Amino acid sequence: MQQSAETKDIKIIAFGIIAEKIGGRELVCNGISDTGALRQWLANKYPGLNGLKFSIAVNRKLVHENCTFDNESEIALLPPFSGG
Repeated sequence: MQQSAETKDIKIIAFGIIAEKIGGRELVCNGISDTGALRQWLANKYPGLNGLKFSIAVNRKLVHENCTFDNESEIALLPPFSGG
């Protein structure tokens, strides 16, 4: 049986304090197809991220609302930006 796009591995790249909290720069998850589900998965798997604000970029574009993606999308977890 073939896997559908929704069940293939998704590669996620983390930066800054996010990478520190998850113990590395890269993650792989499976069965997640939108940023809302990704945030929930991260909160469950990495409790150290709870309460930490971070952004998600899909294909190098920051997303502010729930956004769908597939296993070929580039997903990045970005720490809070500072400066002005």
